[in-house]
Amino acid sequence: MSFQLASEEGKLLVGLARKAVEEYLKTRKHISVPGSISIKLLQPCGLFVTISSIKKGEKTLRGCIGYPYPSAPLAQAVIESAVSSATQDPRFYPLSQGELDNVIFEISVLTPPQIIEVKKPDEYPSKIKVGNDGLIVERGMYKGLLLPQVPVEWEWDEEEFLCQCCLKAGLPPDNWLLNGTKIYKFQAIIFEEERPKGKVKRKVLGEK
Repeated sequence: MSFQLASEEGKLLVGLARKAVEEYLKTRKHISVPGSISIKLLQPCGLFVTISSIKKGEKTLRGCIGYPYPSAPLAQAVIESAVSSATQDPRFYPLSQGELDNVIFEISVLTPPQIIEVKKPDEYPSKIKVGNDGLIVERGMYKGLLLPQVPVEWEWDEEEFLCQCCLKAGLPPDNWLLNGTKIYKFQAIIFEEERPKGKVKRKVLGEK
């Protein structure tokens, strides 16, 4: 991907996400973007903040919200998405202060989604690559997004990835085969705490 982030920049963004959530849970206030932050981290960029709970070494999703498109400065989007992921994901009850020592933060910085052009819908599986691409399925008012790491974690192939993305959109799983359904793909650079408040690791999916 053309937009690159160094490990130290990822560490800063993950730290910003955790700090934003800690402050919001204490005061119900959003922190400001640090004045010392680099211009690079103020570029508009799509991203998602994922929060996972860690119990007995097992990782369980606790919240995931973000911006599919580059509509906000990166650092500001991290703050807003982190707080939303912790408190507004409709699949989960809001995170509590007592959980902060048992969750890890992960940030996925996205490339702008690009529509996949095909002559026939059954060509879609050949146009995507598990371990490299994330997907957006769009049909009418229905839209669903899955990050690139999701099919890897669940060991899906390309067809299953498409089906699951349709389900995420609230559509029947085979709707990617219907004319009129739009499929977009994107890539991501991922930064994740190895343990709660621990070292941050950088991973670009698709790189060996």
